[in-house]
Amino acid sequence: MKNIKRLVAMTVVLLGMWMGAGAVAAQSDVMGGIQSALKSGSSKDLARYFNSRVEVSIDGDNASYSQSQAEMVLRNFFSKNPSAGFSFDHEGGSENGQRYAIGKYNHKGGRYSVVVKIKKYGDAYRIDTIEFK
Repeated sequence: MKNIKRLVAMTVVLLGMWMGAGAVAAQSDVMGGIQSALKSGSSKDLARYFNSRVEVSIDGDNASYSQSQAEMVLRNFFSKNPSAGFSFDHEGGSENGQRYAIGKYNHKGGRYSVVVKIKKYGDAYRIDTIEFK
């Protein structure tokens, strides 16, 4: 009987670890996709990760947009500031599930610091806020 209880307890622990690893992998996949979209300067690829409403801030000018509006705003930004590279420098998160990443967006005219905040909505992680400073 003790062996069965141990086996059940180990199974529960392993199942919890496996499910937690899946959530971390999903967050990592989203951050990787966001990084790739920013590196290529693709508003279309970036928009795949938008929540239904997205806070977009460029040089302190910020507003809340629908997915399609945010995609148009960033398409305009990328056309004026074509990407010369992007990378995340730091990633973190809070206990309530919000994740963030800070990186550098390089373009011909200089560099922007970028802050991306994502949250879990249903089963997917989505961009809630993106800032170019």
